[in-house]
Formats: sequence, structure tokens, C-alpha cells
Amino acid sequence: MNNTGERASGTLLVVDDEPGIRELLTLGLRFVGYEVLTADRADQALATARRRRPDALVVDVMLPDVDGFELTRRLREEGTRAPVLFLSARADTTDKITGLSLGDDYVTKPFSLEEVVARIRNLLNRQPVPVVGTTLRFHDLQLDVATLDVRRGDRPIRLSPTEFRLLRYLMRNAGRVVSKARIVEDVWECGFSRQPNIVESYISFLRRKVDREDPPLIHTLRGMGYSLRLPPG
Repeated sequence: MNNTGERASGTLLVVDDEPGIRELLTLGLRFVGYEVLTADRADQALATARRRRPDALVVDVMLPDVDGFELTRRLREEGTRAPVLFLSARADTTDKITGLSLGDDYVTKPFSLEEVVARIRNLLNRQPVPVVGTTLRFHDLQLDVATLDVRRGDRPIRLSPTEFRLLRYLMRNAGRVVSKARIVEDVWECGFSRQPNIVESYISFLRRKVDREDPPLIHTLRGMGYSLRLPPG
């Protein structure tokens, strides 16, 4: 693996029960500059995440105690907002959608180490920078950039980091129509995502959480894009 570009920084937690995969990722990620912590079980990963608070996690979907999806749910419930990159030998669409709804990216095995490094760099580079005291509001929806708190009326809404960025983008452009291409460029940065229909998937995730019990605010304008606006009438 070539070490090109500037050195990376940050702490990563790699969770995989296969020793060979853990060793490959540990050596490769340390080579480019990351501090790497490892775990081979979900309970060990939870304990390490509580103690060390990693900047990002690489999580295998198939773990011996609970799967990587359930591990990520528990991390989110405990307040962990670090981005999660899932690794899995399963390439079916259902697993990918589940992974993208809970985490931030999904790579199938066998994988290229260079691709994993590039995706982790992208996840860390696009993390939101909190601005103290900044709250975005639209109708009864509010998003606090400082605390990452999101509410629809009195109802709290739990979002993954990517869902949070997408909703923040829609709120900053409330009333405007934003195209899929523009969303990919501004939310995913440089269009770094090869998952087909990724914008549609994340819009669907947001709708389930934001519009679940209330009049819809997220609207699709066919052939044009998406808009955050009040429902007609």
C-alpha cells in the first residue's frame, strides 16, 4: 500500500472477529497515521468506545455475540456520534440499506485496503463542525448544530451523522428545490459514494423519522429534486 498524501490523524476502532482482517486493517490504518484500537466482540467494542471515544469505527456486520447493526444501535443510544463504516461479506440490498440507515458507509468483502482508507478519510473530513448557539428552525422542526439535538415539536429524533448532515442541508435551503447532484456534492463531498440511489435512500430514512407522526415537510419534486417546505393547504 502506497502512503501518498498528508498523514492521517485520529483514533479508529476496528471491530471484527477475524484475526486476519483485524491485523490487515490495523497495519494499514496505522501506516497512514491513525491510532487503531481493536475489538473482536460487540461487548468489548462497547467498553472500548465508552473508554476511548474513537473518531470513527470500522464494524464487521457478522460478530459472534450480536451483529454489527445492533452494536451500532447501542452505540447511538449511548450517544456515540462517530461515523461508522460497515464491512460485510453480504452484498444484498437489504443489508446495505440497513447499514446506511444506521451508519455512514458500507463496504463488501473482499475489499481493497486503499478503498477503506479513502472512505474513512472521507467520513472524517466531512464531520460537522459545531457552531455554539446555532439552532436551525423550520415550522415545528429544529436542529441544534452545537448539541446535535433534533426535534419535531416535543418529539426527539435520533439521526445518524449522515442523516444529520442531510437534514441540516435541507433546513439551510428550506423552501428551495435542491437537486440530487447538488446534494451528493454538498453532503457527501466530491460525490464520494458509489452506492446507487444513495440520496433516495437517505431521504427515505429521514422521512421515516422526521415525518413519521406529523404532516410531511420533506417533499419530492419529480425530475427536479427535493425541498423542505410546508404541506399544501
